[in-house]
Amino acid sequence: MPRVLIIEDDRAVREGLRLALRRQGHEVAAAPTGEDGLEQVRSFRPDAVVLDLMLPGMSGLEVCRRIRDRDQIPIIMATARGDDADVVVGLEAGADDYVVKPVRARVLDARIRAVLRRVGGPPAAYGPPAAEHHGDLVLDRAALTVTHQGEPVPLGPSELRLLLTLSAAPGQVFSRQQLLEAVWEHSYHGDARLVDACVKRLRAKLGESSDRPRYVQTVRGFGYRFGSRWGSR
Repeated sequence: MPRVLIIEDDRAVREGLRLALRRQGHEVAAAPTGEDGLEQVRSFRPDAVVLDLMLPGMSGLEVCRRIRDRDQIPIIMATARGDDADVVVGLEAGADDYVVKPVRARVLDARIRAVLRRVGGPPAAYGPPAAEHHGDLVLDRAALTVTHQGEPVPLGPSELRLLLTLSAAPGQVFSRQQLLEAVWEHSYHGDARLVDACVKRLRAKLGESSDRPRYVQTVRGFGYRFGSRWGSR
């Protein structure tokens, strides 16, 4: 049974989501503040966190950053405005996905289950489990680990799945919509900000410059591709 933590200051929203997610088969804990939420992360050990951006005291963005400093638990932000600049900031802080309030329980349940599938790695169609060497970057599809210059790279579920998706076909250009469908399982015309923010986080963790990235390269007007000049072995 998936363990979900809701961090939401509005009592009615918090309790409504807790009851709805329990009916969907989740084990649910809830916290009204960021401080309480961080304590629940340590004690409850959730599989996923649903995090309100607008929290009293410690903001949702700060909570997101603090979780990311020590853990790769999937985080789904809840925001009052889908076009708010806070969405981009939240995604760049480490959130894996977002939903717009008022949150529909079935949509949230689908997003939670999708992000938990991402923790399990890419579909088998992406190739046989094997360690691949791309210059200084080593991807182990069986162990779902990434090392760069011999050091482990701690990636969140979306970052890992994005990297494994792109690297499965070096040189192939993926549109943002294709990546939304492959990584986030958004089959509708989705939000490209999810992809762009995840690419920015991934590049930062790989120590890449956005001007001349070696691995995750931008193809202007189309999308992204994985650098293919080394090949793989």
